[in-house]
Amino acid sequence: MEFSVLLITILFVNLFQVTVPFIVKRTVVFGVTIPYEQAKHPKVVYFKRLYALITFIIGVTLTIGFLLSFQENEKFVLAGVTIPLVIIVTGLSLYFYFHYKMIKLKQSQDWYKEIKQVHFADLAIRAKDEMLASIVHFIPTIITISIAILSIKLYDQLPSQIPTHWGPDGQPDAFSDKSWMSVVSFPGILLLLQLMFFGINVFTKRSGIKINAGNVTSSQIRQLRLRKYSSWFLFVINILMTLLFTFIQLNLLYENIFSVSLMMLMPLFFMVTILAGALGLAIKVGRVDSDFEGKFEINSSSNVDGIDEDQYWKGGLIYFNRNDPSIFVEKRFGIGWTMNFAHPIGYFVIIIPIVLILIVAFLN
Repeated sequence: MEFSVLLITILFVNLFQVTVPFIVKRTVVFGVTIPYEQAKHPKVVYFKRLYALITFIIGVTLTIGFLLSFQENEKFVLAGVTIPLVIIVTGLSLYFYFHYKMIKLKQSQDWYKEIKQVHFADLAIRAKDEMLASIVHFIPTIITISIAILSIKLYDQLPSQIPTHWGPDGQPDAFSDKSWMSVVSFPGILLLLQLMFFGINVFTKRSGIKINAGNVTSSQIRQLRLRKYSSWFLFVINILMTLLFTFIQLNLLYENIFSVSLMMLMPLFFMVTILAGALGLAIKVGRVDSDFEGKFEINSSSNVDGIDEDQYWKGGLIYFNRNDPSIFVEKRFGIGWTMNFAHPIGYFVIIIPIVLILIVAFLN
């Protein structure tokens, strides 16, 4: 079971690293803005393919190494945990290399010299937005609060040692002394996560819908799909997290209520569902206004394009723009959203809940 979990994770990370240059927006290559009509420039295409080839070779080599390590239990577990991190760090290192190469290419070609950069606004597009209402993220909190109340009522009946971690065999392998903190920590962490999901959805829904003037139709579709499917993906994560934490808490309150096999299968189901959802999100969004789209449409006026916002992106990954009221914006490398670090609201939505969760976990 543990081998399957680790192998699925490695394969998913491999697949994502290889395909990511081809599913981001055409006008953003390794975090660098380029005019729409330059998306087929030979060097741009070459950089993407070279990145994919290198990450593919490294990923396949490491995966083979993981399969060979299966004979020795301790080694394959260590390899399975380490390999995804190595693939991610390698991909990030290659990203920064090609980010630098793209900056140099853009400067040498002076692509925006003859292009008029404009903001494109569609006042009617909000009516087409199909993001989930943020209130739906409060639905799972009913379960969380109920479990917390039940935990408090059963406090006196619980043993003096409270399990805090379960091993791959489905059995608890770490304990802490019974206290109010140890008993209600799981519902408390879950409630913080649910509030964070609510905040993310609220401010993502309020974020600007940025349309590229170089390719209006495709960029409109991409933005609407990103907003719709990412909101659904966030809600699915919320539901799954609630089920998983509730499952663990009930097993804590009622010893041996679930079988060992179910204890082993539940985390696997959770992980596979999340990875499948992430893959579905990448396909739904990444196939539009990207290399996977197939068609390549140039507007009638090819000397007009979207605004070059490179100055607001640090390394093409960190967005810092005080002039943009959006708290969350589309990532430049990958699928999904990232925070506008120029606005303190984002820190309250993301950073503070994470810090509180870490404090609760540390004190437990």
